Amino acid sequence: MEGLPPEFSDLLDNVVVMVEDWPDHSTLQSYGEDTLYGLYEGIPLTERGSNYSGVMPDTITIFRGPLERDFARNALVDQVRITVVHEIAHHFGFDEDRLEELGWG
Repeated sequence: MEGLPPEFSDLLDNVVVMVEDWPDHSTLQSYGEDTLYGLYEGIPLTERGSNYSGVMPDTITIFRGPLERDFARNALVDQVRITVVHEIAHHFGFDEDRLEELGWG
């Protein structure tokens, strides 16, 4: 998060970023994934209307276990950065297809 450009971090609104060890089984099933490095849960900025208020914060969760398992130490920092940017992009309203097009899939 410290490495994010201010133009992104300043726009994060009502969002919490946390690190968990592993996604639980039901989360993996819900998203149809075998491996999950990160997860965005919330209402993207592009979908918030004028009546958006009193809502619990969106949550970005980064899963340490799968990242450490799947990436060598020298590649881990880059992959964590990619995962954080990917999940923040969901907060800004980017879908998976657009993230793939931009190389952040």
